Amino acid sequence: MGRPIINVKDGVVRMPAWRMAEPVNFTLNDGEQIAIVGPNGAGKTMLVNILTGSHPLLMHDPEYDFSPSTNKSLSDNIKYITFRDAYGGDNDRAYYLQQRWNQTEINENTPTVSDKLDAAYKRAGEDNAARQALKEELYEMFNMKVLLDKHIILLSSGELRKLKLTETLFSRPRVLIMDNPFIGLDAGTRDQLKQLFSTIIKQEKLQIILVLSKTDDIPEFVTHVVEVKGMRVGKKTTREEFVASHARLDSFVLDKNISDAILNLPYKNSDYNTHEVAKLNHVSIQYGNRVILKDLDWTVLNGERWALSGQNGAGKSTLLSLICADNPQSYACDITLFGMPRGTGESIWDIKKHIGYVSPEMHRAYQKDIPAIRIVASGLKDSVGLYAKPSEEEYATCRFWMKVFGLESKEDTTFLKLSSGEQRLVLLSRAFVKDPELLILDEPLHGLDNYNRVLAKNVIDTFMRRKNKTLIMVTHYEEELPTCIDHRIKLIRH
Repeated sequence: MGRPIINVKDGVVRMPAWRMAEPVNFTLNDGEQIAIVGPNGAGKTMLVNILTGSHPLLMHDPEYDFSPSTNKSLSDNIKYITFRDAYGGDNDRAYYLQQRWNQTEINENTPTVSDKLDAAYKRAGEDNAARQALKEELYEMFNMKVLLDKHIILLSSGELRKLKLTETLFSRPRVLIMDNPFIGLDAGTRDQLKQLFSTIIKQEKLQIILVLSKTDDIPEFVTHVVEVKGMRVGKKTTREEFVASHARLDSFVLDKNISDAILNLPYKNSDYNTHEVAKLNHVSIQYGNRVILKDLDWTVLNGERWALSGQNGAGKSTLLSLICADNPQSYACDITLFGMPRGTGESIWDIKKHIGYVSPEMHRAYQKDIPAIRIVASGLKDSVGLYAKPSEEEYATCRFWMKVFGLESKEDTTFLKLSSGEQRLVLLSRAFVKDPELLILDEPLHGLDNYNRVLAKNVIDTFMRRKNKTLIMVTHYEEELPTCIDHRIKLIRH
């Protein structure tokens, strides 16, 4: 066993609101690579906040030994990157949300990948041969050179992930803590990332702590696992011991009474019930010189269940934005939704009444610290936040869907007080609350633990047994697809 790099002994947070159920004991020894795992809302992030010093302790602070690094600064030696959504990073949220679909406003002041990386490299220290070699290695491993001239607002979620990691690794931290670094990445990029981490921990004095919700994909470079359950930090075990002791879940965990209740929900009189839900004719989208979609023909019929796949940057999010009526370019394209051609007088809100939608981008948009049930209720009006008081009947519907996703006890908890996984379950409840004809689910299982991933799949499968229900779902994990999928479309990156 190597010497302790981080050592927390009987740690109790000063602020009562952020305390675990019992004193925290945690040690990261030299040479260890640790995965912190556990259910959504179990306290994983609280443990990280203790390790990084964000939640000061009573009596005594954690002990740190960052040698051979001569830099004693805690913030320089421990870097924490959260990937709670696809667009994690330090970029201004409002800028992203306003500019993502306004690429015509790109000008000479719009930052590129090169701009961001150059600034991060300079902040990280003086230029020398060793740092130049590290820079070249990172660029090579992440294939960053092809992205250097690309504007930030045009990056896919996977590309943004690579950018943020590259920026962080420039500073050569002693400990790198990452929250769900693999979500939103295609299989090739996930494998590349795992290989990069394996390479770096061998070549650099770097130790990695992963915070993982998905525990059936723990990378092989991880040496030990710490499980957090019920606001208690468990004992550190080897990766092999943890894998051997955790059996796979049943394939169906949704309560039968709830399943029957979903199937027996009353139908609305205002449904379109059209034969063609979406029809795209020779649709092309281009931002500057970058071709996103080219001559795409695609028809989605009532009752079909589509899996949409493709590499990061292939145009999946762009395609979904056209169908959701969020992309201004949709009016310049030959697109018919629910039998109505775009631009013939239908309102965006009329369309959205029939669509349930959740995505990493939406998760980023929700920074409203209001009670969770009000977030769910906002789905009835397709608003960000809630600006009209729902009726008691509407609140009852919200409570039903929160119960479906195991959120009965979280009704009055404010959104930002929930764990990232619990927030995603709230947004899933929001997508279902109006009993939509078309479900568009873009990486809906991001950040969910193993149980809630199975639960969400069960809910989707059950819901799709109702008549006149259509599904388009994006995921980079084949095992996350519900069993109801009967059609597939794959986008190729241009």
